[in-house]
Amino acid sequence: MPKSINEKAPKGKSWIIRPAGRSRYCFVAAVCIEIAPNPVIAETKVPDATPGIIELYALSDEQALLAKVRYNRLIDIITGIACYSLQSHLRTHVNGMGQVETDEIYVGIDRKGIHYVLPVQAKGGNDRLSIVQIEQDFALCAEKFPDLICISICTQFMANDLIAIFMFENGETGPALITERHYRLVPPSDISPEDLQTYRSRLP
Repeated sequence: MPKSINEKAPKGKSWIIRPAGRSRYCFVAAVCIEIAPNPVIAETKVPDATPGIIELYALSDEQALLAKVRYNRLIDIITGIACYSLQSHLRTHVNGMGQVETDEIYVGIDRKGIHYVLPVQAKGGNDRLSIVQIEQDFALCAEKFPDLICISICTQFMANDLIAIFMFENGETGPALITERHYRLVPPSDISPEDLQTYRSRLP
């Protein structure tokens, strides 16, 4: 935004553009969360289960990222929930927002039998994740899956086969970060006994 507009935002807030209905948008001053991988988060190695033919023919960073997350069950790993891909690139209408789109929708079930819905936003290395997209995901799930617990997931390539995943809940003041994890996909032979010992000693 031009400096003259940025200066009009209340202290501690920035301007964002939110959907406000069909072909309508509003200019809002909000506390903006910067969703970017924390470089000091410890990595966890995961045996790479991505089929070679998927590696060969993925047409974009986003497609490759969604495929790697799906085939390596990274949503299950970070949430501790048995998760299943329901639909890719869901585009639908949400009352009060208009058209919204999420990259993939998972549904899941935990050991108590509780059901979840997990919208996923995926970005390549140089793209930025947006708080507005997370707000839209929560609104979409509240309208389309009102009986399911919603956990919003964001995922981003940090480097080749190093994937950052963020989990958000919908707090009283909007999306709130629950956790961030970094997973590196490696051949099984690259996971050493020392790696496994390190993982056993980590805090939950």
